[in-house]
Amino acid sequence: MAKDRSQREDYAGPLKRLLVGILVLVLAVIFLVWRIDSPRVERFRAQVVDAVVPNMQWAMAPVTGAINLVRDFQSYQRLSEQNRELRSELRQMRAWKEAALQLEQENARLLDLNNVRLDPQLTYVTGVVLADSGSPFRQSVLLNVGARDGIQDGWAAMDGIGLVGRISGTGLDTARVILLTDAASAVPATLQPSGQSALVSGDNTAAPLLNFVENPELVRPGDRVVTSGDGKVFPPGLLIGQVAQDRAGRLRVRLSADYERLEFLRVLRHQGSTPITDPGALIAPVPEDMIPLPRPDGFLEGATPAETPEEADNG
Repeated sequence: MAKDRSQREDYAGPLKRLLVGILVLVLAVIFLVWRIDSPRVERFRAQVVDAVVPNMQWAMAPVTGAINLVRDFQSYQRLSEQNRELRSELRQMRAWKEAALQLEQENARLLDLNNVRLDPQLTYVTGVVLADSGSPFRQSVLLNVGARDGIQDGWAAMDGIGLVGRISGTGLDTARVILLTDAASAVPATLQPSGQSALVSGDNTAAPLLNFVENPELVRPGDRVVTSGDGKVFPPGLLIGQVAQDRAGRLRVRLSADYERLEFLRVLRHQGSTPITDPGALIAPVPEDMIPLPRPDGFLEGATPAETPEEADNG
């Protein structure tokens, strides 16, 4: 056995060296052939490539598949990143859209406030609604204007369309507005076009009651309800809403003010109506030179005494 192993080792060594030499020689020949710059050698190289490369496509298939897989994965990564960026931009656009809608609504309310035509003698202070009471038993809001701005209790507060309530309690920088829907609210009103007087009384619902109507038969749903000015609390002619009728047949007022979106309120400065105490001031004074002087017979100068019946008969 030892002799056989030694014989194999004796043949293996020279055989390995021979194969390595042949391989080195073949590689050297291929290198030289590939480096020779000659038209004949170039045609030979082209023929070798045409003969070998098509038959080696099966060997390149795994490499080509791996390269395509890597490219597809890179493309998927790029698409995923683009998708995340687009989603982020979409969220930003939605936020901008919401902000734009809020600004548009705020602008519309401010335009409504500016376009409302009131008595030119009435001035106003516009305030921002800070908070809502949020209580079912007390309907009120808080404004960011107060005694420092000259706000007084009892003044009317309006949004861009109709009456909202009255000032009930003022601080230095804040004021509370009792809404028309509050149970403690009662506003004298006039129904148009019938001209009847009524009282708009809140009952903590969205549509206050219409009480003490003089002649309910003349009232129709849709009639305008405005302040009458009675009691010298509110100036007359402020729009409150329209007449409506509930299921029980009671008359109510569908308020014109948008109570769900109270953001800005206009507080009207109203000092009450000035009563007329001097009726003589309505008549122009008579000049002194035009005043007739009395005569000795008791008549005024320029006046003719009335004829007696006897004088009339003699005449």
